[in-house]
Amino acid sequence: MALALRRDPGMRVAEYQAWVADLPDEERWELIDGEPVLMAPQSERHQLIVANLVRNLRPFGRDRGCRAIPGIAVLSDSMDTFAPIPDVVVRCGPPLRDGYARDPVLVAEVLSPSTMSRDRGRKTDFYRSIASLKLFLIAYQDEPRVEVWRRDPESGWAFEAHGLGDAIDLPELGGHLAVAEIYDDIAF
Repeated sequence: MALALRRDPGMRVAEYQAWVADLPDEERWELIDGEPVLMAPQSERHQLIVANLVRNLRPFGRDRGCRAIPGIAVLSDSMDTFAPIPDVVVRCGPPLRDGYARDPVLVAEVLSPSTMSRDRGRKTDFYRSIASLKLFLIAYQDEPRVEVWRRDPESGWAFEAHGLGDAIDLPELGGHLAVAEIYDDIAF
């Protein structure tokens, strides 16, 4: 006789939002596959790359009401067990009331050795499920490399890899981003 095992779906976004609201501000949690995950403090190198991304993305789309924001959670209507906190979110429109972006245009993750498999795996699937998302960037810490996943209406998602001497075209935001600017003040 065969037994079917049923996986507990874990925590849903609404339950997570209520749970995390009572936690101290200095604790940062994200919801991945129904499991709350405590985020460890980031290295200085990681945070410099995040700061460079925010500084260089901020001017793009400003005339359209778009902003580059570090450390806010994103939600997708199609996946109710995820509320990750990417390193940078670019979104347009009025300010958020609850701190959860449901309409990001761009999401960027800076890879850390401890989060690489999660950031390149399930989180990538989640981000690509967000209808408003046009671009997903992955910046490496240990080498000057940026991977870009760009929504393509014909083929789904197109992949690009860029090195230190390259510029990333961002017609979705009205500009381009030099990879060297992302790694400003970072030694390799």
